[in-house]
Amino acid sequence: MQPQGTSARISPIHSTPLRRISSKELGALMNSNTLVVPRRRGFATRVSAALTLALTAVGMAVLPTSAYAIGVAVPLGTASSFAVLAGQSVTNTGPSTINGDVGVSPGTSVTGFPPGTVNGVIHSADAVALQAQTDLTVAYNNAAGQASDASISGDLGGLTLNPGVYTASSSIGLTGTLTLDAHGDPNAVWIFQVGSTLTTASASRVLLVNGAAPCNVFWKVGSSATIGTNSTFVGNILALTSISATTGATIDGRALARNGSVTLDTNTITRETCSTGGTTAGTTAGTTTGTTAGTTAGTTTGTTAGTTTGTTAGTTTGTTAGTTAGTTAGTTTGTTTGTTAGTTAGTTAGGAASGGGSSGGRPPVGGVGTGVGGAAHGPSATEVTIGAVLVGLSLIGIGFLVVRRRALTAS
Repeated sequence: MQPQGTSARISPIHSTPLRRISSKELGALMNSNTLVVPRRRGFATRVSAALTLALTAVGMAVLPTSAYAIGVAVPLGTASSFAVLAGQSVTNTGPSTINGDVGVSPGTSVTGFPPGTVNGVIHSADAVALQAQTDLTVAYNNAAGQASDASISGDLGGLTLNPGVYTASSSIGLTGTLTLDAHGDPNAVWIFQVGSTLTTASASRVLLVNGAAPCNVFWKVGSSATIGTNSTFVGNILALTSISATTGATIDGRALARNGSVTLDTNTITRETCSTGGTTAGTTAGTTTGTTAGTTAGTTTGTTAGTTTGTTAGTTTGTTAGTTAGTTAGTTTGTTTGTTAGTTAGTTAGGAASGGGSSGGRPPVGGVGTGVGGAAHGPSATEVTIGAVLVGLSLIGIGFLVVRRRALTAS
């Protein structure tokens, strides 16, 4: 009997009879709903992680790094012709040999030659010495202003230094041997920014190895430099005050003092320069000469031959046609042949005769900065773009992994 106040019909709970589930069916059901899903989740996680790691690794490999500052050869200007240059005086004792010019400005005193020998010109307070001092000031400031690669202090003896700019806040000494290793790069540059004095001990030396060049070594000295007895020094000394080379010392480079004196005693100083190859001059001269000669000869020969043939072959019409055709063909053939042969021969002869090509040579002091001794090189726009794209893809991969994990956790 239906209870009073209710109108809903009570339906049977099941329209079909219940069936007992076997243990085999229960196991299959558990495998399908419990074991497979985590396996899929694990696979997706591993794929996402692998993608993220791969993109991150590639991005780190391709993303450009910051440039490393390496010194550029200091431009000496007109001071490059001087082996010795002083601001106050140049004084020599004994049979010193100076291979290069000797100058002083604004001072006027140059003494001791003879017995010293100058294989160059002595400039005493003239316009040449004045300009050289001006250029020395520019060179000094250039050397002082280049970005430092490393700090040095104390004694440099026993060290082997790669190309670069080395800075000392105060004085520097040298006892024994300092080795400068160019690693096969003839354009490698060393710049020493010495805050105060530079002093080398007796019998000390600067040793250049693996292609290092004396013309590319610069010592910017904040006060004065003293080169010890019987020592072997290499490089261009740019001193603010004075330079003293004691008995028997040799300098493979220059002794350039801005304000004070240069004092010598039985020394040998050899001005070193970095030579240039003759490839450009030889190629230009050879190409121009060859092209001009070949074009002229070819044009003349072709025109003459064509005109003569056309005139002999026929009437006025034939003459005109023959002349035109012969001139055109002869000029074209002669010009092409002459230009090609002349250019090839001129380039080859000019390059070989002038010492260019494979031999080349080192750039002049203050010249092209390439390789290790070149200017600092930063990342290109393409490298920056590729690096940014790869980093972005890496972030997308990480985001996909996070979203995927959250979705799987929620389900």
